[in-house]
Amino acid sequence: MPSGEELPGWAHGLGFARDGSGFALLVGCVSSDAAPGTGFCRQQVAVRDAGAAEWVVRRSPLPELRASEGASANLLALGPGRALIEDGGGDRPERTWFTRDGGRSWHAVDRRTVGEVAEIPADAVLATECAAPAGALPDACLRERVVVVSPQDGRRRTLAGAPPLPAAHREPDGSWWVAGTDPLSGRSAVAFSRDGGRGWTVSRLPSPMDRPGRHVVVAVGQDAVYAAEMGEVVPGEPVKNPMRALHRSPDGGRTWQRVWTTGPTGEPRSLLGVPVPGPGGRVEIGGELSGYGSVDGGRTFVGLRDGTHYTRRTPLGLLREGSRCEYELSADGVRWSEFRLACGSDSS
Repeated sequence: MPSGEELPGWAHGLGFARDGSGFALLVGCVSSDAAPGTGFCRQQVAVRDAGAAEWVVRRSPLPELRASEGASANLLALGPGRALIEDGGGDRPERTWFTRDGGRSWHAVDRRTVGEVAEIPADAVLATECAAPAGALPDACLRERVVVVSPQDGRRRTLAGAPPLPAAHREPDGSWWVAGTDPLSGRSAVAFSRDGGRGWTVSRLPSPMDRPGRHVVVAVGQDAVYAAEMGEVVPGEPVKNPMRALHRSPDGGRTWQRVWTTGPTGEPRSLLGVPVPGPGGRVEIGGELSGYGSVDGGRTFVGLRDGTHYTRRTPLGLLREGSRCEYELSADGVRWSEFRLACGSDSS
């Protein structure tokens, strides 16, 4: 992946397609020490076309911001040359734009969910929304549902036969995974589909606690699937992004064994992003203070010298975000290729 250190401002919302094309949102701010209230921030899009040797800056539909405002836009990569930008929420109106030509043009789309699909298109993204009461904010939502963000037009549609679990994504083997709280038992659970979302296999996790955690994140490796159960650990000193337990499945998610239970001491006790599975029982956890590695399937861990990272899954592989503007990609969780984006000044 080529670097783009000279891109203006700072980058966020980085996303890739399976052909190596990518998008990133850029925010560049201009301010004056003499008149601090007059500063503004310009929002643009960095795009890498498939096979291109460099990133280019293209206009985005996002408005300029006052320097005192924070950037709140989100970008979803939806396949080669396709992406969706979502902005607003809270006190600001929600607006959404879609591109199918690598960011050369953007078209406003309705964010409301309309219609239904029987299966999940290959380049779609699964998202969640409040089903009851409709449109409620997360704190007031009684029931969430999975929706499909279409790579054809950027619209949201419900998925027929989706299990009642949120937090969904696709893994490299083509399987789709959802995780959350089983409404029947109130316990943490996962479900997977290997036929594009038409049928699902649901299994409960052997949680160390009766009450559900915050959420569950899943990562599929070469020889096992890992599910990290997030939630407060009691007793013990509170930590940010607490990981309650780590579960391992050697049979593709049908059965689970709890391999790590977080206690009041010992590490890891937190997780940034997803576990990083590797071959031969390897798995890494990026915690708040350090990174930790295991060679026995997550039963024991040792500290890693390279510190902590936030890791997430993309169609190109695992994307690891380190310090500002530094990124790494890996297809196997072992070998990583580095690239940099927007490493210069905040002004543009």
